[in-house]
Amino acid sequence: MKEYFRQKLVNWKNDLLKESSQTLNNLQNENEAKPDITDRASEEIDRSFELRTRDRERKLINKIDAALLRIEDGSYGYCDETGDPISIKRLEARPVATLSLEAQEMHEKAEKRIN
Repeated sequence: MKEYFRQKLVNWKNDLLKESSQTLNNLQNENEAKPDITDRASEEIDRSFELRTRDRERKLINKIDAALLRIEDGSYGYCDETGDPISIKRLEARPVATLSLEAQEMHEKAEKRIN
């Protein structure tokens, strides 16, 4: 089962890296200035959105790397909070999960009380 998740995480990471590379290529190729100010503004908004998306994906890649390390050290699939196993269903939906569903819900409820 761990090999299944290891492969799933590696494939996910490779897909993210490929998309990131494509974004870099697109940004380098789109350096020509548009004569119309509206076109430039629209292009800048698109570029900003793309960079924010890539930043989120960069953070996700770090989580994937951490999950791969947990697979190697044998702690993958166990809740950081309780030490209980994380359900296969949860890991299937979120392979980088570090908390069981119950622990995650407790964190979310605590956040809502703070905010």
